[in-house]
This record gives sequence, structure tokens and C-alpha cells, in this order.
Amino acid sequence: MNLTIDAYQRYLSARYGGEADEQGLFMKLVEEIGEIAEILNKKTGRKTGDDSGLQEQLGFELADALHYIVALAAVNGLDLQRMVLEKDKLAAAKYHHDTDLAAFLSQS
Repeated sequence: MNLTIDAYQRYLSARYGGEADEQGLFMKLVEEIGEIAEILNKKTGRKTGDDSGLQEQLGFELADALHYIVALAAVNGLDLQRMVLEKDKLAAAKYHHDTDLAAFLSQS
């Protein structure tokens, strides 16, 4: 099964409906970023603790952060998929990359 940003946004828009609290979603995103930082600190040895399963934990925390980023876009009616492509195109031109995301996707 393939997941697109568009489908994820539609799912989260339906899930949160008109009841979304932007500030609450943002605070959850910040919390998840903190959890990612904690795992990365454990992976690099800057923080001690149980280091079993860190790769999987990192994946789940990244998924949580992505959830809140996409949810914030969804409840604000932003077309995140379009914006990611446009922002990447601007960055590719600015930093003189050989290709941009849209060109990469068209080659796949």
C-alpha cells in the first residue's frame, strides 16, 4: 500500500474535523521533536539509558512528528503536497541542485 501526503491530509482532516486545536497540535509536535532528540542523544552516546530498539523507536517518533505536521497543514486547509514540491523546486534552484523532487518523481 502506498501512502501519499494528500491521502494522509484527507484522513487527518476527517479525523480532526472542525474540532482541531492548532496550538494543541503544535504542542504535540514539539513534544515529539523532543522525543526524537532524546533518542538521537542515546544513539550517539550523549545520553545514557536503555538503548535497545532505538531504530524502531526513532521511526515511530518520526511518524508521530509527521502526523502532527500533516495534521496542522490539514486543519489549515493547506495543500502540503503541492507546497513540498514548490518549496523543493525553489531550494533546488537556490542551491544549484541537479534535480528537484518533481523531476525525480517523474523519472521513477
